[in-house]
Amino acid sequence: MKKQQRLKIGVLNLMHNKEESQKQFTKVLTQAYFPIELVFYYPKMHYQKRPVPQKLQRIAKPLNLEEVKQLDGFIVSGAPIEKKAFNEIWYMPELEALFDVLLENKIEQLYVCWGAMAALNYFYGIQKQMLPAKIFGIYQNTIYAPSKLLDKIMTGFLAPHARYAEMDHKQMSAQAELELLASDINGHLTLAEAVGQKQTFLFSHLEYDRDALLKEYYREITANPEYIERIPKPENYFRDSKNMVEPVFSWQRTQKTFYTNWLTRILMQKSLS
Repeated sequence: MKKQQRLKIGVLNLMHNKEESQKQFTKVLTQAYFPIELVFYYPKMHYQKRPVPQKLQRIAKPLNLEEVKQLDGFIVSGAPIEKKAFNEIWYMPELEALFDVLLENKIEQLYVCWGAMAALNYFYGIQKQMLPAKIFGIYQNTIYAPSKLLDKIMTGFLAPHARYAEMDHKQMSAQAELELLASDINGHLTLAEAVGQKQTFLFSHLEYDRDALLKEYYREITANPEYIERIPKPENYFRDSKNMVEPVFSWQRTQKTFYTNWLTRILMQKSLS
């Protein structure tokens, strides 16, 4: 019997809760039925003016573009910085260099939430727009086009969204290279991909575990206690919404199916190379 190939997947983790986020990605990427080798990175430019925390050094490596060239797939995570303009992000040059390496070496790419925004802006010139209010909660999603990424996922699937910004829909529609695969019930972007390129743009935080949205809500009110009344509570999430009790992990099956589909795509491409 032919030995199953091990997939080497890199993750640039830009989330603020690094350890928790890394555990989430590790769980969703290792629940598929084939061997995975994960490497977590952080952007070196992010720590130009301050030391890298010891805790981060224990769980992740500085981004190494020569190493990245040897990987089979790469994920750029979300980040809580969508209110900032892209040119305000001081590590954008390093991120753009990563984008170029991934494209030039034909590595399968998955960009999540803010990561998807940054990649769409860099590759296709799509502009970011602030939403009137944060989209925050669990929403039904409509599938518009078939894709192997959505195998065994039915239209109307539930997924978590948590962001203050959206990409310009008209600009995306005008780009022949981009295909919208799914959006939520309110028309917010959920999933898109680039035709003929190994680029997937996921706006939903499908990697989130059951309690992630609740923890995100409390982080925001702790950081901004003076604006507590303006900070939205996650919608369609609790068994008892009034008292914010018992979060329901309603996207668990979709989470496993989507990430398994993404990894299967990489495995099939690798087996053909």
